[in-house]
Formats: sequence, structure tokens, C-alpha cells
Amino acid sequence: MTGEDCAPAPDASAVEFAAWVGPHLAAMNHLAARLVAPADREDVVQESLVRAWRRRSTYDATRGSAPGWLLAIVSDQARRRRTRMRPPVVVLEESDGAVVDSSRDIDLERAIAQLSHRRRLAVNLHYFVGLDVASCAEVMGCAEGTVKATLHQARAQLLVLLDDGSQ
Repeated sequence: MTGEDCAPAPDASAVEFAAWVGPHLAAMNHLAARLVAPADREDVVQESLVRAWRRRSTYDATRGSAPGWLLAIVSDQARRRRTRMRPPVVVLEESDGAVVDSSRDIDLERAIAQLSHRRRLAVNLHYFVGLDVASCAEVMGCAEGTVKATLHQARAQLLVLLDDGSQ
């Protein structure tokens, strides 16, 4: 008898959960990468998956989509990690892993870091994760108009912050 013969069969609910979460892992990773230091990204995603697994019975499809629910958990876990851990270190990377050293990109990252949590979350969800306004509203737990206003305010603040930094 080999070790594989002794291994228990995976729980059907665990397999179903993995299949349900799988299509949304990339967005979860991307949002975590925008909200915490690179060294903390995987931890935030793992903590989010554990929380989603434990609270899977509370998910209600009539109240929102799976990606919205999962990204809201990622946002919450990232906020918790930031408040109990060291301040995030901003490292910009291209999708191929090459480090970006453009001072303009670094200035933008610094300006985004100065936004309030709500504005930073809206900017990250909309511009970096690529969610539409309705999906952002779902993740943020607010109305679409609130997301639009928050994005407008964030853009205005970023213009001021970036203009101040260029003089």
C-alpha cells in the first residue's frame, strides 16, 4: 500500500470551493498587490481564502457577486494587515517581473499612498484591478454614485499631489 492509497479523498465541499474561487484568484492577487507590501501579498490572499472558506455559508448570491464578495474580503484583510504591520514599501513591477524605476510612476504610487483608504481602494479597484463602477460599488459596499464621486475626488486630489511634486 502506497502513501497515496492512505490519503483521504478531498472533501467534496473543498473541491467545489476551490473551483468556485479559482476564476477570481488573479483579481484577488492583483488587489492584494496594490494594497499591501509585496512580501505581504500572498499572506493577505491566503488569509482571505481562509476567511472566505470559514464564512462560505454566509455568501448570498442575491446580495452580490462572488468576485465582489471575495475582493471585499481581500480589501478587509489588507486593511487589517496594514494596521497591525509595518508601513507598506512601494515596489513597482512590470508583469514580466522587471522593476520599474520611472520617477513618474514612483511619484504616482506615492500620491496614491497619500489618498484616504476609501479613495485608494476605489482607484486600485477601478484602474488597477479593472473593475467597472458597479463592481467597485459592490466591493466597497456603497452606491455606484458614491464610487463615481470617490473616483472624481481621488483624481482631483492626485492632480494636486502630482502637481505639487513636480515643482
